[in-house]
Amino acid sequence: MTDWLEHSVEIEVEAPIELAWNLWSDLELMPCWMKWIESVELSTEDPNLSRWKLASNSLQFSWNSRIVKLIKHQIIQWESVDGLPNRGAIRFYDRHGSCIVRLTIAYCVPGILKSIMDGPFLRRIVDSTLQADLERFRQYAIEHRI
Repeated sequence: MTDWLEHSVEIEVEAPIELAWNLWSDLELMPCWMKWIESVELSTEDPNLSRWKLASNSLQFSWNSRIVKLIKHQIIQWESVDGLPNRGAIRFYDRHGSCIVRLTIAYCVPGILKSIMDGPFLRRIVDSTLQADLERFRQYAIEHRI
């Protein structure tokens, strides 16, 4: 039996929603601000499929992901189709000159590990890592404003 653990973080980005959307929707740029993402390769056969590699210290995972919902300037929602079971969404909220970016990630862990993985210590580590990723994204977006 497996359980899903979910994390959500958000940040205000001092850049137009169009810029934030364009940067985030270019999935191959993801390693520029996401600490654990080593690479993202888009499928040449299906624009909704991509190959992800995660690396952190001695941990390495890979998976193929499919975009299941895409509404321009609003949401990119995905789920893995093999490898590391995960799903999530990035949402954008227009603030007229800036935007709120909200990232939600869920991943599957065996039931026996849920109590360890969902404990306050590890939850804070994942939440703070994701928040730092959004901080790096904000800085990246600010640096790429025209």
